[in-house]
Amino acid sequence: MIIMKFGGTSVGNAERIRKTAEIIKSRINLKPVVVVSAVAKITDKLIDLANECAAGKGEAVFDNIKKIHLDIINQLNLDNSLLNEDFSELSQLAEQTRQNRKSDTGILDNFQSFGERLSSKIVSEYLNKNGIYSQTFNSWDMGLRTNNDFGNAEPLESSYSNIKNNIIKSNSIPVITGFIGKSEENQITTFGRGGSDYSAAIFGSAIDADEIQIWTDVDGVMTADPKIVKNAKPVRQVSFAEASELAYFGARVLHPKTILPAMRKNIPVRVLNSFNPDNKGTAIVMETDKNSQPVKAIAYKKGISLINIDSTRMLGAYGFLAMLFGVFDKYKKSVDIVATSEISVSLSVDDDSNLKSIAKDLESIANVEIIKDKAIICIVGEGMKHTVGISGRTFTAMGKNNINIEVISQGASEINITFVVDGKDAEKAAMALHDEFFG
Repeated sequence: MIIMKFGGTSVGNAERIRKTAEIIKSRINLKPVVVVSAVAKITDKLIDLANECAAGKGEAVFDNIKKIHLDIINQLNLDNSLLNEDFSELSQLAEQTRQNRKSDTGILDNFQSFGERLSSKIVSEYLNKNGIYSQTFNSWDMGLRTNNDFGNAEPLESSYSNIKNNIIKSNSIPVITGFIGKSEENQITTFGRGGSDYSAAIFGSAIDADEIQIWTDVDGVMTADPKIVKNAKPVRQVSFAEASELAYFGARVLHPKTILPAMRKNIPVRVLNSFNPDNKGTAIVMETDKNSQPVKAIAYKKGISLINIDSTRMLGAYGFLAMLFGVFDKYKKSVDIVATSEISVSLSVDDDSNLKSIAKDLESIANVEIIKDKAIICIVGEGMKHTVGISGRTFTAMGKNNINIEVISQGASEINITFVVDGKDAEKAAMALHDEFFG
């Protein structure tokens, strides 16, 4: 069995759904389990709907969401009433939110869930119309249960056996909602933006899939973002470790958590292009060829805040870092990179929530400076640890392009070099490094 996950652009309109059905049909002998994202841009519209309803509005946004899906249904010659129950449920949620004049993370997850619930029904019905026996399932009907961390949920361990048992019982091609689950209290949760990849990996791990396929709109993992670096090239093979670093530090092909369930079972993940289905894409595996290029790819992440902390209390003291990171733990704030010296620590975070409170707490033990609008640049490749001169080439390229480096960090695994630059220099840095290593 294989998992086939199709992203928003792969189900973005009637023509793309037709192509997606052809791809599924071409692999029917591999017993596919299909996981789908919402139609392109619908998740954003559902967030807008939730926010507008909380302000007592939202009618126009609702009508637009409904029209987009009905247009697809009509172009595919499907029954106009296919989504009536879902539209009715969404309308009730909108009206309830309008009356209460409030939205929270739980309500927002409920709104967002409708993207996948609508798209999965359309894809499944179109497969049936074309002679491919299919059934649509909400992920929780297949046994996917999560914790209550709305907007960033994690699957419960019991989900894996539940999913396996339910999929084994299925005598059709399941088309399952990505991105969403339900808590044990029966509340709808989401895995965060891009979380359909994560769903696919969870389902793949549960059924011990032969392969997890992530169908997107590029020819696999690229050496850099092709929208910025025009001569970016596809990478034919990367390791789980390399893919994890790239996803976390801004590569837009995979959700950062996708690799974890696949690693757990050593299941290969293949990133493929639904617009170019004959392309072999990128294979993500436990170990890559030893003779592959030392630098695999360059990623960057903008919107970073840099926090500089200095205190003479650090000098020769123990427990200071524990105190410092205890503050971040208190506010559930994830840290991207860290660099330390005798009396200072620099670290980065990728969102501004609770930053003022964190700074206030830290000021009791240190001087604190917060600098916004920075970017993380990350160079990834397992071969770097066996290759002399990568760091020198990296920082020389930055110097030649007048790009100032503010913080440098290298992980103990030695498969990445990560540094912080001003946000306005992010694209320039990525292009310069790509020219250096792939030009």
